[in-house]
Amino acid sequence: MLYTYLLKPMFFKMDPEKAHHVVIDGLATGSKIPGMTGLMNAMYGVSESPELRTELLGLKFPHPIGLAAGLDKNGKAPDGFSSIGFGFAEVGTVTPKGQAGNDLPRLFRLPADEALINRMGFNNEGADAMAASLSKRKINRIPIAVNIGKNKNTPNELAHEDYQSCIRSLYDHGDFFVVNISSPNTQGLRDLQHGDELRKLLVTVMDEMKAQAVARKAIPKQVMVKIAPDMSEEQLEHTVNTIVECGVAGIIATNTTLSREGLTHANASQAGGMSGKPLRDRSTEVIASVYRYTGGRMPIIGSGGIFTAQDAYDKIRAGASMVEVYTALIYKGPGLLRELTNGLKECLRKDGYRNIAEAVGADHR
Repeated sequence: MLYTYLLKPMFFKMDPEKAHHVVIDGLATGSKIPGMTGLMNAMYGVSESPELRTELLGLKFPHPIGLAAGLDKNGKAPDGFSSIGFGFAEVGTVTPKGQAGNDLPRLFRLPADEALINRMGFNNEGADAMAASLSKRKINRIPIAVNIGKNKNTPNELAHEDYQSCIRSLYDHGDFFVVNISSPNTQGLRDLQHGDELRKLLVTVMDEMKAQAVARKAIPKQVMVKIAPDMSEEQLEHTVNTIVECGVAGIIATNTTLSREGLTHANASQAGGMSGKPLRDRSTEVIASVYRYTGGRMPIIGSGGIFTAQDAYDKIRAGASMVEVYTALIYKGPGLLRELTNGLKECLRKDGYRNIAEAVGADHR
């Protein structure tokens, strides 16, 4: 109610990117005030339930709904997001060196379509700055994933060095890592999803994760790869096979899309990646394909167009073990997490499942 009738109207009168910074800075600042994270948790937190408790990637999650990358680009507010009901959160995308990203304006709302278009271009303060921010975490209620990318000026043949550098700077601060090769807003980045460049990149990433673990006499942290929704089935199958062969733990499906199918708002003409409700069905199709190509043996995190519990459940039944939200949070506010978790429990009860894990891939059985 607070968000719908007070905060959302205020934010939607602002420039979208300014509102974005107000939210992140507000959560970051609020988390430092004694008692504020407890208040946020009382207002928006999600109670743990055995039906939704999830184990994946060697980690424990209170429930399977997380925050997608792109909102907290610099890892400034993990304690805030940990306190408003998320089951996990991705921070980033981060690059080795800070960079300004693309020219303004670069973030656009499409309210009639419940969508966003962005062409941010990996604007962030750099890996060292993120490490400094994450080192100040006080709340370890949920796993934090670090989403890593390459700097705009790094040629693709040297991209592996950027991902390697991010891992070296941030290894101690992430519970698992996400390799972003699918943003449409860094020129040439999506070319890394295919062929020898993908193999070279992932082999380098996996070797670096092992080296960092050996140095700490620990088990390597897990890596996932975030893929685009715009590949053909043939391209998707080849990409998935390469990811499997390189020993990566899992796949996040999907990033934003270049498609404008079904959009009605005038901002549909803006360049960039589209997220939100119009992406829902395509991302679910990609999840189902990845599940088939991997025989259900590779963990999948579903992302794209989740606005309701049924949206999330459809992705889980298609093969996702967990899901992520971003655009729905902008349109519906933090009450979304209770709505989704309560709705998921109802979906499980209706289908006779005792735990969310039993529903994963149910559409394939």
